[in-house]
Amino acid sequence: MIGLSVTAQENLIINTQNREQISLNGTWHYIIDPYETGFYNYRFKERNQNDPEAYWNNPKVKNKTDRKEHGYSDKYSIQVPGDWNSQDDVFKYYEGTVWYQRSFDKPKLAENERLFIYFGAVNYEAHVYLNGKKLGTHKGGFTPFNFEVPVDLLQDKDNYLVVKVDNKRHLEEIPTVNTDWWNYGGITRDVKLIITPPNFIQQYALQLEGHQDIKNAIKKRRFELSGSIKLNKASEEKVTIEIPELKFKKTIKIQGTETDFKFEAKNIELWSPENPKLYTVNFSFGNVSLQDKIGFRKIDVKGTDILLNGEKIFLRGISIHEEIPQDVRRAKNKEDAEQLFGWVKDLNANMVRLAHYPHNEYMTRMADSLGVLVWSEIPVYWTIDFASQKVLEKAKKQLEEMIIRDRNKASVIIWSVGNETPVSETRTHFMKMLIEDAKRIDDTRLVSAALEVGYNSGKNYINDPLGKYTDIVSVNEYLGWYGDLPHAKENSKWETAYNKPLFFSETGAGAKGGLHRDKETRWSEEFQEWYYTETIKMMKQMPDNYTGMSPWILADFRSPRRNNPIYQEGWNRKGLIDDKGNKKKAFFTLKKYYQQKEAEY
Repeated sequence: MIGLSVTAQENLIINTQNREQISLNGTWHYIIDPYETGFYNYRFKERNQNDPEAYWNNPKVKNKTDRKEHGYSDKYSIQVPGDWNSQDDVFKYYEGTVWYQRSFDKPKLAENERLFIYFGAVNYEAHVYLNGKKLGTHKGGFTPFNFEVPVDLLQDKDNYLVVKVDNKRHLEEIPTVNTDWWNYGGITRDVKLIITPPNFIQQYALQLEGHQDIKNAIKKRRFELSGSIKLNKASEEKVTIEIPELKFKKTIKIQGTETDFKFEAKNIELWSPENPKLYTVNFSFGNVSLQDKIGFRKIDVKGTDILLNGEKIFLRGISIHEEIPQDVRRAKNKEDAEQLFGWVKDLNANMVRLAHYPHNEYMTRMADSLGVLVWSEIPVYWTIDFASQKVLEKAKKQLEEMIIRDRNKASVIIWSVGNETPVSETRTHFMKMLIEDAKRIDDTRLVSAALEVGYNSGKNYINDPLGKYTDIVSVNEYLGWYGDLPHAKENSKWETAYNKPLFFSETGAGAKGGLHRDKETRWSEEFQEWYYTETIKMMKQMPDNYTGMSPWILADFRSPRRNNPIYQEGWNRKGLIDDKGNKKKAFFTLKKYYQQKEAEY
């Protein structure tokens, strides 16, 4: 077969928005294949490449005696990007294989130009075929990947593109079988053809040098920039980096495929939530210039404080799932990002936790432009197989794909390697390996995870051994929702084993929008409001290392775990906004607190 399964850290193309491209979004055809008939024969062996009954092939019926038992039709159409669950009731609870198909004409290519097919994300496992040949496979439902399309494989018209999409859950995957969100399947993000010259800039990183004295740099208006350039092929040619607004222009000679660099630049206006300054940056190689918008800022930790550009910052956060509740679907485009971040800004938040997986790139680009800080996370969630080296490699792969895509986004300040993973020596070693990998790839950001906490009547003590390796101590707390009532928070004390910033990555209570009762009636908006009132009282008594929180969650979201037939009906109701887009009473309680915290900093 043409092409092999390749890891995205070897070939991932970044900043596809600003490259020559042809969108393959729109209407595709589908076949639902729960028995995977199109992939396996009746002995459950993978079909060979030329098998006419393989669903990636399109044999022509020439005679009335010919037998063909599959086909794609306009009758069975689906929109890309988009989850399949929200597009037809037949898909609502479906977990399995769906084949996607569409055709496209050969793009106009100059001599020696190359062609890649790029997927923003496919959940969970993708096999990609073109004109009966396999281009490659990818696992991981929330990170991008691409494959090169051999030019000699292309036809002038009607190139036959087929993608086998499988969202089945497995014990040995990331995430595993047990989560608390809807398992939306499908080609959930943009698909495009990328046209490139024979050699091109594949990846780059550009940021403020992490080890410089930022206050001194601000005073002198002289800043150190550092980064790297990665070409698709080895070369000894030059790359030019230009920031026109700063009258900055430097040329680098590439040695092989990748080169690191350091430069000095003057008079940089630093990015912050109050001033989300983005500079146009041009990366030129050969006759092609690749443009991006990049902000420059420094995030670090000093003792128990989080510092942004050398100044203490309080994270007024909120957690978000990648869903549009009114449409009961995955968020997928700029308009969806505008809706979600519109709510964030209305809450007076300056930070979001994009849970529990990397969100689409429209979200991080929007955060950059609006000045919203971002915690980005891989779905190492609950009880994965921490003893498996194969599972560790899958987690590392998703971590690297997330970082490579978004490491030029100033808004992203925290890489998270997981959520609520049960303490054991095996788990801690597994997670430590991920933290070290994150630091190796990008040492300019903080690394954390939602740790475990021991609840006690007198004092809640955070001594999860993973906290030794994270830059900040992050915990999820639900005292007053799971166990006891909100008044239990009144005398709740907190202490950590680590001299590090303390961040509450989750806290929350469920409420059905529009249900109004007294505050002690669970599921009412008044109960949720009471919970937040008591939580804020507790936060005001926190030790000095308390640096912020990202309550759970911005909006109600779908979850098969939530089955109260009156109040949940398959929804996690902890949102501050309900499934119709209406703000609950607790939204305004938290907003008022955030207005007070903003005035303090």
